[in-house]
Amino acid sequence: MDDRKLQRINELARKSKAEGLTEPERQEQAQLRREYIEAVRRNLRGQLDNIDIINRDGKIENLGEKYGKKGN
Repeated sequence: MDDRKLQRINELARKSKAEGLTEPERQEQAQLRREYIEAVRRNLRGQLDNIDIINRDGKIENLGEKYGKKGN
């Protein structure tokens, strides 16, 4: 998600608190929020998929390969 969209999310949030939003603005805000949440999820999934743990027997196991990519 680019900075322009983040700024727009913040603008709409401020306007919503100050004076309220029109229906098209509410729809735009909802769409931008969905995009933002999806971007956060993708980022978190990418981080979690790259976690390696060392088992007690010394073997390194990638958690993304074991758990994360099943749902993708």
